Amino acid sequence: MFRIITAGDFEAACKTAKKYDFIFLDSPYAPLNPTSLTAFTKEGFSIESHRRLASLYDELTAKGCYCMHTNHNTDLINELYGNKGYRIDVVSVKRMINSDASNRVGEEVIICNY
Repeated sequence: MFRIITAGDFEAACKTAKKYDFIFLDSPYAPLNPTSLTAFTKEGFSIESHRRLASLYDELTAKGCYCMHTNHNTDLINELYGNKGYRIDVVSVKRMINSDASNRVGEEVIICNY
């Protein structure tokens, strides 16, 4: 069995993907609100980057790749991946970092095309 773990631009990393490949996309999460931390790199990960990633997810699905993606359970993410036949499981999570300890809970989604 051959495995490759790649860090970098998601479009470049998936360029050689082929049918039956399993691809886990671990992007920065969509913002929960305007003050949410989203700049994990100096370039950031914009709303347009999330749209590009969703488009790539669709392309990989059309190729026959098995894809999984995790993110916050937000309107944006549900708009980008919903109503396409993908399985979207909502999971409750406990966050270890938040200035207000009572807000250290939330929901994330696991999106699968299989």
